[in-house]
Amino acid sequence: MSEESLPHDDPPEHLDALPVYAERVLEVAELIPPGRVMTYGDVAEWLEEGGPRQVGRVMALYGGAVPWWRVVRADGVLLPGHELRALDHYRAEGTPLKEASRAAEGHLPRLDMRRARWDGGGRAEGHT
Repeated sequence: MSEESLPHDDPPEHLDALPVYAERVLEVAELIPPGRVMTYGDVAEWLEEGGPRQVGRVMALYGGAVPWWRVVRADGVLLPGHELRALDHYRAEGTPLKEASRAAEGHLPRLDMRRARWDGGGRAEGHT
């Protein structure tokens, strides 16, 4: 998702007309436990359809209806333009973070992907 594509807090008015793929992506986002994350690519792999860009597009358009901060970039960098909102969620949920170095832009932490990444364990048999 880009800075221009912040997930809105209100679902789109045309939510009842969601494409099937979008519905599936949002369902996976809702399965991710608090304090854990999946990458865009992880979600696509879980669904066995699409790729990171397609998942990112769905999250950009419809992600405000689900915990959007739990679907992330593989490098652990917080969503550009929405870092502080995401960081509030990560801290409230206890999501593992790596403290920022002094050289890091804005001195913002990154997600500790090794510890925060969720593989869908225990739920794989129920996904569609």
